[in-house]
Amino acid sequence: MTAKLTKQTDFDAIIIGGGACGLMCAVQAGFLGKRTLVLEKNDKVGAKILISGGGRCNYTNLYASPQQFISQNEHFCKSTLSQWSVEDTVNFFETYGIDGKEKTLGQLFPVSDKAKDVVNLFTDLCNDLGQEILCEADVKSIEKFENGFTVSMERNGRTENLFAAKVVIASGGLPIPKMGATDFGLRTARKFGLKINDTAPALVPLTITGKDQPWYEQLSGSSIFCRVWNDRISFEENILFTHWGLSGPAILQISSYWKPGEYIYIDLLPHQNIEDLIQQERILNGKKMLLAYLAGLYTRKFAEALSDYLPVDKNLASLSKTDIENISSLIHEFPVKPAGDKGYDKAEVMRGGVSTGELSSKTLETKKMPGLYFGGECVDVTGWLGGYNFQWAWASGFVIAQNL
Repeated sequence: MTAKLTKQTDFDAIIIGGGACGLMCAVQAGFLGKRTLVLEKNDKVGAKILISGGGRCNYTNLYASPQQFISQNEHFCKSTLSQWSVEDTVNFFETYGIDGKEKTLGQLFPVSDKAKDVVNLFTDLCNDLGQEILCEADVKSIEKFENGFTVSMERNGRTENLFAAKVVIASGGLPIPKMGATDFGLRTARKFGLKINDTAPALVPLTITGKDQPWYEQLSGSSIFCRVWNDRISFEENILFTHWGLSGPAILQISSYWKPGEYIYIDLLPHQNIEDLIQQERILNGKKMLLAYLAGLYTRKFAEALSDYLPVDKNLASLSKTDIENISSLIHEFPVKPAGDKGYDKAEVMRGGVSTGELSSKTLETKKMPGLYFGGECVDVTGWLGGYNFQWAWASGFVIAQNL
Protein backbone atom coordinates (compact mmCIF):
# COMPACT_ATOMS: atom_id res chain seq x y z
CA MET A 1 0.00 0.00 0.00
CA THR A 2 1.52 3.30 -1.02
CA ALA A 3 0.44 6.92 -0.89
CA LYS A 4 2.14 10.27 -1.01
CA LEU A 5 2.56 11.77 2.43
CA THR A 6 2.25 15.54 2.39
CA LYS A 7 2.69 16.23 6.08
CA GLN A 8 4.62 14.31 8.72
CA THR A 9 3.05 15.35 12.03
CA ASP A 10 4.63 15.27 15.46
CA PHE A 11 1.41 14.09 17.11
CA ASP A 12 1.35 10.82 19.00
CA ALA A 13 -2.17 10.21 17.69
CA ILE A 14 -4.86 11.69 15.50
CA ILE A 15 -8.32 11.63 17.04
CA ILE A 16 -11.20 11.69 14.58
CA GLY A 17 -14.24 13.24 16.21
CA GLY A 18 -14.51 16.13 18.63
CA GLY A 19 -17.35 14.78 20.73
CA ALA A 20 -17.35 13.51 24.30
CA CYS A 21 -15.04 10.52 23.69
CA GLY A 22 -12.60 12.36 21.43
CA LEU A 23 -12.29 15.40 23.69
CA MET A 24 -11.78 13.31 26.82
CA CYS A 25 -9.18 11.23 24.99
CA ALA A 26 -7.27 14.36 23.94
CA VAL A 27 -7.31 15.82 27.46
CA GLN A 28 -6.27 12.60 29.17
CA ALA A 29 -3.50 12.05 26.62
CA GLY A 30 -2.33 15.58 27.35
CA PHE A 31 -2.13 14.81 31.06
CA LEU A 32 0.27 11.99 30.12
CA GLY A 33 2.45 14.27 28.00
CA LYS A 34 1.20 12.92 24.68
CA ARG A 35 0.27 15.24 21.81
CA THR A 36 -2.90 14.65 19.85
CA LEU A 37 -4.69 16.28 16.95
CA VAL A 38 -8.49 16.31 17.06
CA LEU A 39 -10.21 16.47 13.66
CA GLU A 40 -13.84 17.62 13.83
CA LYS A 41 -16.11 17.79 10.79
CA ASN A 42 -18.42 20.47 12.23
CA ASP A 43 -17.49 24.12 12.67
CA LYS A 44 -17.18 23.56 16.42
CA VAL A 45 -16.59 20.63 18.74
CA GLY A 46 -19.12 19.09 21.10
CA ALA A 47 -22.25 19.46 18.96
CA LYS A 48 -24.15 16.64 20.68
CA ILE A 49 -22.90 17.71 24.10
CA LEU A 50 -24.41 21.14 23.50
CA ILE A 51 -27.91 19.79 22.74
CA SER A 52 -27.95 16.98 25.31
CA GLY A 53 -30.39 17.26 28.17
CA GLY A 54 -32.17 20.13 26.50
CA GLY A 55 -28.95 22.16 26.43
CA ARG A 56 -28.12 21.34 30.04
CA CYS A 57 -25.96 18.21 29.49
CA ASN A 58 -26.75 15.22 31.68
CA TYR A 59 -23.07 14.31 31.84
CA THR A 60 -23.23 11.10 33.88
CA ASN A 61 -25.48 8.97 36.06
CA LEU A 62 -24.67 8.29 39.68
CA TYR A 63 -25.96 4.72 39.35
CA ALA A 64 -24.10 3.79 36.17
CA SER A 65 -22.88 0.20 36.08
CA PRO A 66 -22.38 -2.40 33.33
CA GLN A 67 -26.00 -3.52 33.82
CA GLN A 68 -27.31 -0.39 32.06
CA PHE A 69 -25.49 -1.07 28.81
CA ILE A 70 -26.62 -3.10 25.80
CA SER A 71 -24.09 -5.07 23.76
CA GLN A 72 -23.79 -8.48 22.12
CA ASN A 73 -21.06 -9.01 24.72
CA GLU A 74 -22.57 -7.80 27.97
CA HIS A 75 -19.26 -8.17 29.80
CA PHE A 76 -17.13 -6.09 27.41
CA CYS A 77 -17.79 -2.69 28.98
CA LYS A 78 -16.83 -3.82 32.49
CA SER A 79 -13.11 -3.21 32.07
CA THR A 80 -13.52 0.26 30.60
CA LEU A 81 -16.11 1.36 33.16
CA SER A 82 -13.93 0.08 36.00
CA GLN A 83 -10.90 2.01 34.75
CA TRP A 84 -12.89 5.29 34.71
CA SER A 85 -15.73 5.24 37.21
CA VAL A 86 -18.63 7.59 37.86
CA GLU A 87 -16.66 8.92 40.82
CA ASP A 88 -13.79 9.69 38.44
CA THR A 89 -16.18 11.64 36.20
CA VAL A 90 -17.62 13.60 39.10
CA ASN A 91 -14.16 14.40 40.49
CA PHE A 92 -12.85 15.39 37.08
CA PHE A 93 -15.60 17.90 36.46
CA GLU A 94 -15.46 19.26 40.00
CA THR A 95 -11.69 19.71 39.72
CA TYR A 96 -12.18 21.93 36.69
CA GLY A 97 -15.04 23.98 38.04
CA ILE A 98 -18.22 22.08 37.18
CA ASP A 99 -20.20 20.92 40.19
CA GLY A 100 -23.08 18.55 39.57
CA LYS A 101 -26.66 18.43 40.79
CA GLU A 102 -28.71 15.26 40.80
CA LYS A 103 -32.10 15.24 39.14
CA THR A 104 -34.32 12.27 38.29
CA LEU A 105 -32.98 8.74 38.83
CA GLY A 106 -29.32 9.66 39.38
CA GLN A 107 -28.99 12.00 36.41
CA LEU A 108 -26.22 14.53 37.04
CA PHE A 109 -26.27 17.98 35.43
CA PRO A 110 -23.97 20.99 35.83
CA VAL A 111 -25.23 23.34 38.53
CA SER A 112 -25.18 26.05 35.87
CA ASP A 113 -27.53 24.00 33.63
CA LYS A 114 -25.31 25.01 30.72
CA ALA A 115 -23.93 22.36 28.37
CA LYS A 116 -21.55 24.92 26.93
CA ASP A 117 -19.67 24.90 30.24
CA VAL A 118 -18.81 21.24 29.62
CA VAL A 119 -17.56 21.94 26.10
CA ASN A 120 -15.59 24.99 27.26
CA LEU A 121 -13.91 22.89 29.94
CA PHE A 122 -12.52 20.54 27.32
CA THR A 123 -11.51 23.18 24.79
CA ASP A 124 -9.75 25.16 27.52
CA LEU A 125 -7.89 22.08 28.74
CA CYS A 126 -6.90 21.12 25.21
CA ASN A 127 -5.51 24.61 24.72
CA ASP A 128 -3.63 24.52 28.03
CA LEU A 129 -2.20 21.06 27.28
CA GLY A 130 -1.14 21.86 23.73
CA GLN A 131 -3.66 19.53 22.13
CA GLU A 132 -4.63 20.81 18.71
CA ILE A 133 -8.20 20.93 17.41
CA LEU A 134 -9.05 21.43 13.75
CA CYS A 135 -12.71 22.06 12.97
CA GLU A 136 -14.34 21.82 9.54
CA ALA A 137 -11.93 18.97 8.86
CA ASP A 138 -13.72 16.39 6.74
CA VAL A 139 -11.81 13.12 6.99
CA LYS A 140 -12.09 11.12 3.78
CA SER A 141 -10.00 8.04 4.39
CA ILE A 142 -7.43 6.31 6.55
CA GLU A 143 -4.60 4.23 5.15
CA LYS A 144 -2.38 1.85 7.15
CA PHE A 145 1.39 1.81 6.77
CA GLU A 146 4.03 -0.24 8.48
CA ASN A 147 4.74 2.40 11.12
CA GLY A 148 1.42 4.21 11.35
CA PHE A 149 -1.51 5.71 9.49
CA THR A 150 -2.19 8.40 6.93
CA VAL A 151 -5.39 10.36 7.43
CA SER A 152 -6.65 12.14 4.34
CA MET A 153 -8.86 15.16 5.05
CA GLU A 154 -10.42 18.11 3.26
CA ARG A 155 -10.37 21.52 4.89
CA ASN A 156 -10.89 24.99 3.44
CA GLY A 157 -11.11 23.50 -0.04
CA ARG A 158 -7.79 21.71 0.22
CA THR A 159 -6.95 18.04 0.60
CA GLU A 160 -4.21 17.20 3.07
CA ASN A 161 -2.66 13.93 4.21
CA LEU A 162 -1.56 13.71 7.82
CA PHE A 163 0.56 10.95 9.31
CA ALA A 164 0.56 9.62 12.87
CA ALA A 165 1.58 6.39 14.55
CA LYS A 166 -1.89 5.90 16.05
CA VAL A 167 -5.45 6.84 15.16
CA VAL A 168 -8.53 7.04 17.38
CA ILE A 169 -11.99 6.74 15.81
CA ALA A 170 -14.39 8.68 18.05
CA SER A 171 -16.66 9.91 15.30
CA GLY A 172 -19.94 8.85 16.89
CA GLY A 173 -22.88 6.99 15.39
CA LEU A 174 -25.69 7.63 12.95
CA PRO A 175 -28.22 9.66 15.00
CA ILE A 176 -29.03 13.28 14.16
CA PRO A 177 -27.44 13.53 10.69
CA LYS A 178 -28.39 17.22 10.50
CA MET A 179 -25.75 17.78 13.18
CA GLY A 180 -23.06 16.14 11.10
CA ALA A 181 -23.48 12.50 12.08
CA THR A 182 -22.13 10.10 9.47
CA ASP A 183 -21.24 6.43 9.11
CA PHE A 184 -17.52 7.24 8.95
CA GLY A 185 -16.61 5.06 11.93
CA LEU A 186 -18.54 2.10 10.55
CA ARG A 187 -17.10 2.55 7.05
CA THR A 188 -13.60 2.68 8.43
CA ALA A 189 -14.16 -0.46 10.46
CA ARG A 190 -15.46 -2.33 7.41
CA LYS A 191 -12.52 -1.11 5.34
CA PHE A 192 -10.13 -2.74 7.76
CA GLY A 193 -12.13 -5.96 7.87
CA LEU A 194 -13.75 -5.45 11.25
CA LYS A 195 -17.15 -6.94 12.01
CA ILE A 196 -20.10 -4.57 12.47
CA ASN A 197 -23.00 -5.70 14.63
CA ASP A 198 -26.40 -4.69 13.25
CA THR A 199 -27.16 -1.04 13.91
CA ALA A 200 -30.51 0.59 14.69
CA PRO A 201 -31.85 3.78 16.25
CA ALA A 202 -32.02 3.59 20.06
CA LEU A 203 -33.55 5.82 22.72
CA VAL A 204 -36.05 6.79 20.04
CA PRO A 205 -39.81 7.52 19.96
CA LEU A 206 -42.08 4.78 18.62
CA THR A 207 -44.71 5.28 15.93
CA ILE A 208 -48.28 4.00 15.63
CA THR A 209 -50.13 3.70 12.33
CA GLY A 210 -53.40 2.25 11.07
CA LYS A 211 -56.67 2.04 12.97
CA ASP A 212 -55.02 2.78 16.34
CA GLN A 213 -53.45 6.08 15.28
CA PRO A 214 -56.59 8.27 15.81
CA TRP A 215 -56.67 7.15 19.46
CA TYR A 216 -53.09 8.34 19.98
CA GLU A 217 -53.86 11.59 18.17
CA GLN A 218 -56.78 12.12 20.54
CA LEU A 219 -54.39 11.85 23.50
CA SER A 220 -51.62 13.93 21.94
CA GLY A 221 -49.84 15.93 24.61
CA SER A 222 -50.90 13.70 27.52
CA SER A 223 -48.09 12.56 29.80
CA ILE A 224 -48.59 9.73 32.32
CA PHE A 225 -46.29 7.93 34.74
CA CYS A 226 -46.28 4.25 33.75
CA ARG A 227 -44.43 1.00 33.81
CA VAL A 228 -43.48 -0.10 30.31
CA TRP A 229 -42.15 -3.59 29.65
CA ASN A 230 -41.55 -6.47 27.31
CA ASP A 231 -40.29 -9.99 27.94
CA ARG A 232 -36.76 -8.71 28.54
CA ILE A 233 -36.94 -5.59 30.71
CA SER A 234 -39.19 -2.95 32.26
CA PHE A 235 -38.92 0.79 32.99
CA GLU A 236 -40.94 3.11 35.20
CA GLU A 237 -41.05 6.70 34.00
CA ASN A 238 -43.37 9.02 32.12
CA ILE A 239 -44.71 8.28 28.67
CA LEU A 240 -45.91 10.97 26.27
CA PHE A 241 -48.74 10.41 23.78
CA THR A 242 -48.25 12.16 20.44
CA HIS A 243 -50.24 12.41 17.20
CA TRP A 244 -47.91 9.82 15.66
CA GLY A 245 -47.35 7.48 18.61
CA LEU A 246 -45.44 7.37 21.88
CA SER A 247 -42.48 9.19 23.35
CA GLY A 248 -41.25 10.16 26.81
CA PRO A 249 -38.48 8.66 28.95
CA ALA A 250 -40.03 5.21 29.47
CA ILE A 251 -40.67 4.77 25.75
CA LEU A 252 -37.17 5.92 24.81
CA GLN A 253 -35.77 3.38 27.27
CA ILE A 254 -37.83 0.43 26.05
CA SER A 255 -37.10 1.34 22.41
CA SER A 256 -33.53 0.13 22.84
CA TYR A 257 -34.92 -3.32 23.63
CA TRP A 258 -37.71 -3.33 21.04
CA LYS A 259 -37.59 -5.00 17.64
CA PRO A 260 -40.06 -4.52 14.75
CA GLY A 261 -43.11 -6.75 15.02
CA GLU A 262 -42.92 -7.04 18.82
CA TYR A 263 -45.43 -5.83 21.39
CA ILE A 264 -44.67 -3.71 24.39
CA TYR A 265 -47.01 -3.45 27.38
CA ILE A 266 -47.93 -0.48 29.53
CA ASP A 267 -49.12 -0.49 33.14
CA LEU A 268 -51.05 2.78 33.35
CA LEU A 269 -51.28 2.59 37.14
CA PRO A 270 -48.09 1.04 38.56
CA HIS A 271 -47.90 0.22 42.28
CA GLN A 272 -51.70 0.25 42.62
CA ASN A 273 -54.41 -2.28 41.83
CA ILE A 274 -57.32 -0.85 39.87
CA GLU A 275 -59.66 -3.68 40.98
CA ASP A 276 -59.03 -2.89 44.65
CA LEU A 277 -59.46 0.83 44.07
CA ILE A 278 -62.78 0.36 42.29
CA GLN A 279 -64.08 -1.97 44.99
CA GLN A 280 -63.19 0.60 47.65
CA GLU A 281 -64.85 3.41 45.71
CA ARG A 282 -68.02 1.33 45.12
CA ILE A 283 -68.55 1.12 48.86
CA LEU A 284 -68.19 4.88 49.27
CA ASN A 285 -69.87 6.07 46.08
CA GLY A 286 -71.32 3.33 43.92
CA LYS A 287 -73.25 5.82 41.81
CA LYS A 288 -70.11 7.47 40.51
CA MET A 289 -69.69 6.92 36.79
CA LEU A 290 -66.61 5.03 35.66
CA LEU A 291 -65.77 7.99 33.40
CA ALA A 292 -65.71 10.37 36.36
CA TYR A 293 -63.71 7.93 38.44
CA LEU A 294 -61.05 7.45 35.77
CA ALA A 295 -60.93 11.22 35.20
CA GLY A 296 -59.94 11.52 38.86
CA LEU A 297 -57.14 9.03 38.45
CA TYR A 298 -55.90 10.53 35.19
CA THR A 299 -57.43 13.44 33.27
CA ARG A 300 -60.86 13.74 31.67
CA LYS A 301 -59.19 13.75 28.27
CA PHE A 302 -57.53 10.44 29.01
CA ALA A 303 -60.65 8.95 30.58
CA GLU A 304 -62.74 9.87 27.54
CA ALA A 305 -60.16 8.27 25.27
CA LEU A 306 -60.54 5.02 27.23
CA SER A 307 -64.25 4.98 26.25
CA ASP A 308 -63.19 3.11 23.12
CA TYR A 309 -62.12 0.21 25.33
CA LEU A 310 -64.08 0.45 28.62
CA PRO A 311 -67.74 0.84 29.73
CA VAL A 312 -67.21 4.38 30.96
CA ASP A 313 -70.97 5.13 30.80
CA LYS A 314 -71.68 2.69 33.66
CA ASN A 315 -71.62 3.62 37.33
CA LEU A 316 -69.24 1.70 39.58
CA ALA A 317 -71.97 -0.27 41.33
CA SER A 318 -73.25 -1.72 38.06
CA LEU A 319 -69.89 -2.94 36.82
CA SER A 320 -69.86 -6.70 36.41
CA LYS A 321 -67.02 -8.98 37.41
CA THR A 322 -66.10 -9.27 33.73
CA ASP A 323 -66.17 -5.48 33.37
CA ILE A 324 -63.76 -5.08 36.26
CA GLU A 325 -61.46 -7.80 34.92
CA ASN A 326 -61.40 -6.06 31.53
CA ILE A 327 -60.66 -2.73 33.19
CA SER A 328 -57.80 -4.30 35.14
CA SER A 329 -56.39 -5.98 32.05
CA LEU A 330 -56.45 -2.74 30.06
CA ILE A 331 -55.08 -0.50 32.82
CA HIS A 332 -52.32 -2.83 33.96
CA GLU A 333 -51.39 -4.54 30.68
CA PHE A 334 -52.23 -2.20 27.83
CA PRO A 335 -50.78 -3.80 24.66
CA VAL A 336 -49.01 -1.71 22.04
CA LYS A 337 -47.58 -2.95 18.76
CA PRO A 338 -45.50 -0.07 17.35
CA ALA A 339 -45.34 0.28 13.57
CA GLY A 340 -41.75 1.51 13.77
CA ASP A 341 -39.63 4.27 15.22
CA LYS A 342 -38.83 7.88 14.34
CA GLY A 343 -35.43 6.96 12.93
CA TYR A 344 -31.99 8.43 13.35
CA ASP A 345 -33.28 12.00 13.05
CA LYS A 346 -34.94 11.63 16.46
CA ALA A 347 -32.81 8.92 18.06
CA GLU A 348 -30.48 9.90 20.87
CA VAL A 349 -27.99 7.10 20.21
CA MET A 350 -27.23 4.18 17.91
CA ARG A 351 -27.56 0.55 18.94
CA GLY A 352 -24.95 -1.85 17.60
CA GLY A 353 -21.74 -0.80 15.89
CA VAL A 354 -18.17 -2.06 15.78
CA SER A 355 -18.17 -5.53 17.29
CA THR A 356 -16.54 -5.68 20.69
CA GLY A 357 -14.93 -8.93 19.56
CA GLU A 358 -12.66 -6.84 17.34
CA LEU A 359 -11.33 -4.77 20.26
CA SER A 360 -9.25 -5.33 23.35
CA SER A 361 -11.54 -4.79 26.32
CA LYS A 362 -8.59 -3.39 28.30
CA THR A 363 -7.32 -0.85 25.73
CA LEU A 364 -10.02 -0.53 23.01
CA GLU A 365 -7.30 -1.11 20.41
CA THR A 366 -8.28 -3.22 17.42
CA LYS A 367 -6.84 -6.70 17.50
CA LYS A 368 -6.29 -6.88 13.74
CA MET A 369 -4.86 -3.39 13.30
CA PRO A 370 -2.45 -2.33 16.07
CA GLY A 371 -2.49 1.42 16.62
CA LEU A 372 -6.15 1.83 15.62
CA TYR A 373 -8.67 2.46 18.43
CA PHE A 374 -12.46 2.79 18.54
CA GLY A 375 -14.38 4.49 21.35
CA GLY A 376 -17.71 6.09 22.16
CA GLU A 377 -20.91 5.56 20.25
CA CYS A 378 -19.53 3.77 17.19
CA VAL A 379 -18.71 0.74 19.38
CA ASP A 380 -21.41 -1.84 20.12
CA VAL A 381 -22.02 -0.52 23.63
CA THR A 382 -25.26 1.43 24.15
CA GLY A 383 -26.36 2.90 27.44
CA TRP A 384 -29.73 3.72 28.91
CA LEU A 385 -31.23 7.20 28.85
CA GLY A 386 -29.99 9.48 31.61
CA GLY A 387 -26.25 10.12 31.31
CA TYR A 388 -25.08 6.54 30.80
CA ASN A 389 -23.83 7.08 27.26
CA PHE A 390 -21.75 10.04 28.37
CA GLN A 391 -20.19 7.86 31.07
CA TRP A 392 -19.22 5.34 28.40
CA ALA A 393 -17.80 8.12 26.22
CA TRP A 394 -15.67 9.61 29.01
CA ALA A 395 -14.50 6.17 30.11
CA SER A 396 -13.59 4.93 26.64
CA GLY A 397 -11.77 8.19 25.89
CA PHE A 398 -9.77 7.81 29.10
CA VAL A 399 -8.89 4.17 28.46
CA ILE A 400 -7.70 4.84 24.91
CA ALA A 401 -5.55 7.77 26.10
CA GLN A 402 -3.76 5.53 28.58
CA ASN A 403 -2.68 3.26 25.77
CA LEU A 404 -1.61 5.68 23.03
